[in-house]
Amino acid sequence: MSKKSKGHRMNPVYLSAPVSALMKGLYEEDTSIANVRRHGDFGLGTFNDLNGEMVMLDGRAYRLGTDGIAHLVDDDARMPFACVTFFDPTTVEEIDQELDDSGFKNLLERLLPSKNMLYAIRIDGFFSHIKMWSIHRQENYRPIDEVRPTAFDFQDIEGTLVGFYIPTFLSSLSMPGYHLHFLSADKRQGGHLFQCRLKKASIGIQFVPELKLNLPMTLDYLTTDL
Repeated sequence: MSKKSKGHRMNPVYLSAPVSALMKGLYEEDTSIANVRRHGDFGLGTFNDLNGEMVMLDGRAYRLGTDGIAHLVDDDARMPFACVTFFDPTTVEEIDQELDDSGFKNLLERLLPSKNMLYAIRIDGFFSHIKMWSIHRQENYRPIDEVRPTAFDFQDIEGTLVGFYIPTFLSSLSMPGYHLHFLSADKRQGGHLFQCRLKKASIGIQFVPELKLNLPMTLDYLTTDL
């Protein structure tokens, strides 16, 4: 069952840096959580040296380590990439049926009216199985294709998927397609979503008509061929 959110705001998505810089091995920037929170209370990213995944939910940021444990981080934490917005869903869909990973992805496809738009996506639900990954700390400049994530699984867990759909034509700015991070309801566990089996959920989707891009002023960024 789908319904429109009343009085929703058309908030922009903010990118702290183009993701192409991260793909070039620039894993250290001077953007802080405090700065990112000026532009959103909801989103994802990573920390300097790729030291874990970042998820921001209701204005609080967490580091998701390779052990699957979530750690609340303070305002001084730095990151080379973040994608955030002030979340206010345009539509909300209530799901009360079990969906495997394929069914879950097909559902998301049906909920998006156009592949040429940005969307912020929040999914609060119960998962019978969820497979995720995170990344250990890496050396700056290490080629991204040499970085190997660590995968882990959770069973019968309640929590929230936080993320975005990014159109393919914006692939140099942010990872194209669906990019979702998970945080458990007790805020103790999470990771980057790989696969899941959903039992029931509330899916909020925010249409995003505007993108704001920050260009870092660090020497690495200014002197790298992107």
